[in-house]
Amino acid sequence: MLAPPTHSTGVRFSGLVERISGAGADVWRTHYAALAARERGEDVIILSVGDPDLQTPAPIVARAIEQLRAGDTHYVPPAGRARLRTAIAAQHARRSGQSVSAQNVICTAGAQNALCIAAMCLAGPGDEVLALEPFYPTYPATIEASGARLLCTPALRDCRPDLHALEQQLSARTRAIVWATPNNPSGVILSERELAVIRALARQHDLWLISDEVYAGLAPGGRVPSLAQELPERVVTLGSLSKSHAMTGWRAGWLVGPTALIEHAEHLAVCMLFGLPGFVQEAAVTALEIAAEAEARGRAYCAERQQRFAAGIAAIPQVRALPPQAGMFMLLDVSASGLSGGEFMRALYAKQRVSLMDGAAFGQASAHCVRACFAVDDATLAAACARLRAFCAEDLPGVLAAGQAGT
Repeated sequence: MLAPPTHSTGVRFSGLVERISGAGADVWRTHYAALAARERGEDVIILSVGDPDLQTPAPIVARAIEQLRAGDTHYVPPAGRARLRTAIAAQHARRSGQSVSAQNVICTAGAQNALCIAAMCLAGPGDEVLALEPFYPTYPATIEASGARLLCTPALRDCRPDLHALEQQLSARTRAIVWATPNNPSGVILSERELAVIRALARQHDLWLISDEVYAGLAPGGRVPSLAQELPERVVTLGSLSKSHAMTGWRAGWLVGPTALIEHAEHLAVCMLFGLPGFVQEAAVTALEIAAEAEARGRAYCAERQQRFAAGIAAIPQVRALPPQAGMFMLLDVSASGLSGGEFMRALYAKQRVSLMDGAAFGQASAHCVRACFAVDDATLAAACARLRAFCAEDLPGVLAAGQAGT
């Protein structure tokens, strides 16, 4: 018996549903399959998501529990409490050198929400936003939800931005340039020289600049080169506590920018979010108070895991590690395997039940790669390396033969 339709065949969805679906949603299929398999109790290893195997620092958890017990479960100001916004402003000033106040900050449900708000407020139908490859798979849907068109700016072979290509893409329709530093998936940190080129282009073409700095706390010294101090009227900085403080599920993020933008963002937040929970905000204040310690812990953890992972796959001739400058991911060049990144990812999961991410999900510059998150416990990391070695030594010949037989 056929199931009844979930909605009337005489009604239509908005065109928005087309802009928020597609490749950015499809890339997670293997990851979700692995999650479902783990829920069923099956033996799978998941290295396809950036959720570090660290506990949120105890003082942060204690503060949240204290606030919950005190009844901090009511409405809060949509832009965030002044205390948290002031703390974020202070951290931003330390990182970027830009002097800002609480009026330059809005609290959001993670940096993903901050990017969506920025896109809605800065671009719209007829506009174009340039995104430096490689970039997080949700960027296209997030940017294009505003009605703007996202253009992918190619990267060089080492995943650094192709600044000549960026300049060639600029047009009268260009409204903004967006990038992540440190980058996900490559771990590349944009240099002062690269930012100087972007600065000149922004001034010449009157552009907004959106800098996604979610992983900044994991960069050396907890900071990255920034244009915020030099171009305060046009730089928008996104951040969160997710990666630096092992707080992915807390959804504590922010947007820093000109006060006029924050006013518009607050109007949008009223109809989208209406404020982070008060107990989360108070815990976030504590997180920022211990940021130096928490970020140092995260950097040490990632450095140690990166070293272990690189050593574990060093002898695999079909895989070449591309060490990141910062972060919890490593791109693996699998060109020598005879497979594309997507083919390698799917075959590895089918044969060895290890879930990685297809490099093509982040752009063409990394299509010959897979992305692995090495921020997992020692036993899981060792098992993943062993299964990668077994796949390349034992399974790969059969996979290639089957592929050739099917052509």
